Amino acid sequence: MVLFLSTGDPEAEPWVLKQGLEVLQRKASQVAEAIGRQATANDLAPSQRTAVDQCAHYFLVNRQYLQYSQALEPGWPIATGIIEGACRHLIKDRFDITGARWGLEGGQRSLTMAPRRY
Repeated sequence: MVLFLSTGDPEAEPWVLKQGLEVLQRKASQVAEAIGRQATANDLAPSQRTAVDQCAHYFLVNRQYLQYSQALEPGWPIATGIIEGACRHLIKDRFDITGARWGLEGGQRSLTMAPRRY
């Protein structure tokens, strides 16, 4: 949250890490509350609180879906929207070539970026 800590502040990374770990430990509600308290403590104007309140609201509304600990326990991978979006664009770029025809083996090799065997 740029509104809480300035860019380059050495406290920014530990703060974000702490909040992220809390979400991973099924404590999204506590993270939402912490974000709200921090905004209040910093005496943010209503216009400055918009993004903060949206973030806190997201955690509260979606806390039932933020069950990362259940996925991590058996070793399942989890990803952020940024990673998922990048993967979507990478796959589209690789497979949406005019005139290309993909078979299962070639498509799988392309996705895993395995070298072609001649």
